[in-house]
Amino acid sequence: MPDRFLDALNGFQRTEAVVTALDLGLFGAIARGAADTRALAAACQADPRGVRILADYLVTIGLLDKAGLRYALTGESALYLDPASKAYLGEARRFLTASAVREGFSRLTEAVRGGGTFLPAEGSMAPEHPLWVDYARGMAPMVARTAERVVDRLAATGAAPRNVIDLAAGHGLFGIAVGRRFPGATVTGVDWPGVLAVARENADRAGLGARYRLLPGDAFSLSLESRYDLVIAANFLHHFDPPTIVELLRRSASALEPDGRLAIVEFVPNEDRVTPPAAAQFAITLLATTRRGDLYTEREYASFLAAAELTVTDAAPIERSPLSLLLAAR
Repeated sequence: MPDRFLDALNGFQRTEAVVTALDLGLFGAIARGAADTRALAAACQADPRGVRILADYLVTIGLLDKAGLRYALTGESALYLDPASKAYLGEARRFLTASAVREGFSRLTEAVRGGGTFLPAEGSMAPEHPLWVDYARGMAPMVARTAERVVDRLAATGAAPRNVIDLAAGHGLFGIAVGRRFPGATVTGVDWPGVLAVARENADRAGLGARYRLLPGDAFSLSLESRYDLVIAANFLHHFDPPTIVELLRRSASALEPDGRLAIVEFVPNEDRVTPPAAAQFAITLLATTRRGDLYTEREYASFLAAAELTVTDAAPIERSPLSLLLAAR
């Protein structure tokens, strides 16, 4: 049987089943004790036959367990799909399955032929695109641990930062993690106003208060008049082509203190561009949703940084993450 081929063509079924279960609150209902079809149907306000078929499908893909006629959460779904869990990831669906993402993939043939998305304007990179508010709200739980590991590396390889700027901050968790670890640090988040509202909420919950400042606008045109000893560019550079990346790196370099550092957090494939798979696969999302976005190898990032008169001082994959950290300085 052509299992991989059929699995690929049927992948949309898994997407819709999981999104439907989240929309109905099925995982949470099971966590609260609704175990059989009748109880689940009542809790989800849905048809018993429909709930049974959906729940059975979720068993076949490993997101539910079943014993007799009773369903239970797996360890993974209990941790990540129960809304009562501190590690709940269900809100990520609003970004990962957003209409802009789906439409981009629905026109992937055109994107491959043309070398980039055919969505209006700049695709997902259009100014103040609402997709990024969904990103900020939905993806924060997925990167919280990664942000802590980035700060671990920063602490191990240099002095405590004092004045930090987080470009395209999104949820703000990378800058917030720096602020939490280093009480003397002031962090400035740069992004569109709607996105920064989410970062502000996260910073307040983290107790940063006045140490977290907002600088709304475009990272390519805002005046970065202050001098920073740490500039963060996390999950941002992959949206652009090499000349645009070099432009942003030059702006970042000009904003650095003489002993400052630039921290790049990115999907960095190996030179073969197919390993590690978790990082390499992200390139097709960029093809489908941006005009010029791509993934770049460590060697390519080193050349971009050199063009901005910066040198890589440390580079390594982030533990238990598809991302890598590259640190650079003058």
